[in-house]
Amino acid sequence: MQIKAMRDTFLISLHSKMKDDKNIYFVTADFGAPILDKIREDYPTRFINVGIAEQNLINVSTGLALEGFKVYVYAIAPFITMRCYEQIRVNISVLSHVREMNINLIGVGAGVSYAMSGPTHHCLEDLTIMKTLPNMEVFSPSDYKLAEAYVERTLEVNKPKYIRFDAKPMHALRKEISSFNDGFTVLQEGKGLAIISTGYMTQKVMDFAKDFNLAVIDLYFLNRYDMSKLRETLNNITTIITIEEGFKNSGGLDAEINFNFKNKKIINLGFEKKYTFEIGSREFVHAENSLGKQHIIDEIEKVIKC
Repeated sequence: MQIKAMRDTFLISLHSKMKDDKNIYFVTADFGAPILDKIREDYPTRFINVGIAEQNLINVSTGLALEGFKVYVYAIAPFITMRCYEQIRVNISVLSHVREMNINLIGVGAGVSYAMSGPTHHCLEDLTIMKTLPNMEVFSPSDYKLAEAYVERTLEVNKPKYIRFDAKPMHALRKEISSFNDGFTVLQEGKGLAIISTGYMTQKVMDFAKDFNLAVIDLYFLNRYDMSKLRETLNNITTIITIEEGFKNSGGLDAEINFNFKNKKIINLGFEKKYTFEIGSREFVHAENSLGKQHIIDEIEKVIKC
């Protein structure tokens, strides 16, 4: 089965768009990849590398967006969200109240996809802090198909967006994306129990979900989904398990579901409020935080037995 990286499919599609759309600018913070090299070589006047200076990255990108350009801003996920958070808040979130701008923040390395790099490169807070900003669409895809299809939306919607990409190649979980209107996809039907997950955790759940009679819902818009349709989808569901690769009970995915579905029994799975210094694989880091595959299966079996 073919696997691809979200970043690659997104940027390959964006590269093709740059040929005809002269208003696209790409701004990066000293971060390399073959497709970035291709964009720089083919469109050198619309590719800017500000160096390791994320605060200036936001300042330069905002200036371009205010001039009417479609701007794509690229860096490692924890650095593009946390190192320059005040610049994002003031220059983008606040200013977009009064000035329309198409600015797309691309963070690569969501969750612990850079597992071997330790807590400095783990990104467990971004769902919380980016979701809390007004005017910011938070996109957390679970596969490269979603990432590739999202390019069209970034060009058409003149609003700030945070795009949360995993660093590792993944399988496609869906064949095609006809619309982003719902903000979620039902990947498996079921009754009684539903798992709502986002990003890499949806990939993880789908590895074993077929062994259980449960629904799997991939929520890829954290703050722009169709609430009425999701309520309808959950009509026959009594228990929801939320799963996210971020700190639980901290304002991320679980807070969204807990607040809006108070009539359901909800179990929240995510990282405890601590950093992991032990080095190992992604699954090792998950297991150290009670988010390993067996931990999730145990929670599912508890619900089914009740």
